[in-house]
Amino acid sequence: MKVRIKKLHPDAVIPKYAKHGDAGLDLTAVEVEAEGHVLTYKTGLAVEIPWWHVGLLFPRSSVYKTGQSLTNCVGVIDSGYRGEIMFKYTVSPHGKEYDIGDRVGQLVIMPYPRIEFEETEELTPTDRGEGGYGSTGK
Repeated sequence: MKVRIKKLHPDAVIPKYAKHGDAGLDLTAVEVEAEGHVLTYKTGLAVEIPWWHVGLLFPRSSVYKTGQSLTNCVGVIDSGYRGEIMFKYTVSPHGKEYDIGDRVGQLVIMPYPRIEFEETEELTPTDRGEGGYGSTGK
């Protein structure tokens, strides 16, 4: 699948897969802004997510080395968004910031079904029923 991408910054790096079979495309920081314990990493890129697809932004697994966590857990890029891709991380007092040029996250583009709700008085019963929050075991 071809996806249109636009560089918004001269140092922006077109994302690529690190290894054959990877799901996420690595994204690189070109700027960082700090507001208290929140760091915003700018990628200098905008993408045109195809209709009926979503772009999902995840931290890389190596984020554990930094003491940072993505503020919204998973970022969502809707197909109509044309702005810059950015990551907002909170950093612990003993954490380490990413440097400009570091890979700060990854982008996964996936199709999704178009949902139309149908209101009903009853739902189909299941063995689990309404049990939640640990109701299926330890």
